[in-house]
Amino acid sequence: MPNQEQAFKEIFDANSKKIYHLCFGYTGDSDSANDLLQETFLKVWQNLDKFRNQSMISTWIYRIAVNTCLTYLKKEKRQAKDELTPNIIENREEELEDKEKQEQVKTLYECISRLEENERIIITLVMDEVPYPEIAEISGISEGNLRVKIHRIKHKLTELYNQHERL
Repeated sequence: MPNQEQAFKEIFDANSKKIYHLCFGYTGDSDSANDLLQETFLKVWQNLDKFRNQSMISTWIYRIAVNTCLTYLKKEKRQAKDELTPNIIENREEELEDKEKQEQVKTLYECISRLEENERIIITLVMDEVPYPEIAEISGISEGNLRVKIHRIKHKLTELYNQHERL
């Protein structure tokens, strides 16, 4: 069915970069992130007919990706925060020319890696500019509770960042 294949290609093109970024945030490894990206979109392809349009398709895909990543971490019996994400830092540094900003970004990602798993998910989605209602649906909490959580995560990140700066 060329129409279903074309629709899937459009879905993949629209969502793959953010899903890769999410997977990379969990693994800190580009090969594992690519594997998880492929696994996520394989599940999307296999279950596309079950998508009921009760939420945005990107929300549905994020949920699949988060579950795929969590299953991977449980299977690997490791925490993403134990694996600092040097590749994210290196990729971001290439985009930045200012040395001071490079250090700030590196420190930020080091601080993010020290957050709890659910906090990393939320802040990664915020940084990817995913709308709050969608983040709330992905994380399974109310939008009001999400705003409180984001405020607390930002406060925690600020504290971690300031602690790092004092070292």
